[in-house]
Amino acid sequence: MALFPIDELEALLILRAKAGKSISYGEVFQWFDLPFQRFQVGQLCAALDEVDRLQRGRGRPELAVLVVRQSDGLPGQGWWLSKNQETWQGLFVGQEAAAFVRQVQQRAFGWWAKAAAAG
Repeated sequence: MALFPIDELEALLILRAKAGKSISYGEVFQWFDLPFQRFQVGQLCAALDEVDRLQRGRGRPELAVLVVRQSDGLPGQGWWLSKNQETWQGLFVGQEAAAFVRQVQQRAFGWWAKAAAAG
């Protein structure tokens, strides 16, 4: 059994998108009743890539950007380097990176707010 079942992870991220909120890596682990262990972050990242692939296939905005580090509110390096992610030429930290992340997150928040309002 997968540590992070894709359908459950997708549902969690949709809930967060509808609420207009990001979620930390630690909170995702907690949701799945797992202790946070760095060596398992790779498995979470693979599951997040699959969620985003499914979202793109349905014409929806990607959701992996909602999973962020608690320390600075930014996604981890895997998100920045992902082939699914828009081209980013800057650093993975700092104000410019935060502004870019907020822009990508706002797409998800806006799309799911409209979907929720439509019923």
